[in-house]
Amino acid sequence: ALVERLLELGHRVLACGRSSENVARLGDLAPVDRLFARQVDVTREADVLAWAEEGRARGFDPDLVIANAGRINDPAPLWEVAAEEFVGVMAVNVSGIANVVRAFVPAMIRAERGIFVCVSSGWGRFTSPDVGPYCASKFAVEGLASALSQDLPSGIAALAVGPGVVETDMLRQVRGTGVGSNESPEEWSVRAAPFFLGLSASDNGASLSVPD
Repeated sequence: ALVERLLELGHRVLACGRSSENVARLGDLAPVDRLFARQVDVTREADVLAWAEEGRARGFDPDLVIANAGRINDPAPLWEVAAEEFVGVMAVNVSGIANVVRAFVPAMIRAERGIFVCVSSGWGRFTSPDVGPYCASKFAVEGLASALSQDLPSGIAALAVGPGVVETDMLRQVRGTGVGSNESPEEWSVRAAPFFLGLSASDNGASLSVPD
């Protein structure tokens, strides 16, 4: 949905996703000179670097990076969450962002401009039962973004952004199929795209939320 809004606003987009079906759907939105999309698992550094390099070779060197890959645990008390599931949540939500940082921030530094958004969550600022691994990962995202912002030279920004509550598969995984009263991704993206595009170097180190 966010890719669609950015394209409508006239931007060129370098995108990725874990699902081959969703990536194929993305490929139908615009010609390859305006949208370059590839299937990528952000937990695999080599895959992320290869995607970034291929995009760069095609003229896609982003001024704005939105690191929004996310995974949540099936709701359960922490002691009932399998170690493998805990590690999987952290791998996507935290290590995945670090992989994307390594792929794009050096080019931003060379260009002396760029905005890097680490997508956080309300559960990175407060906690709830049964989502301990997800809360831990998003608290880590807030810290990662803040520390990264202090590493960067002037003219570049890194910040954490909470998207708000959106009717996604992830939300339904936690709250069940009867949620339905929240914004759809399409509705959310109408507000979110201009917000992301309006971020500037002055937002470095901030912890923000997409406005209601």
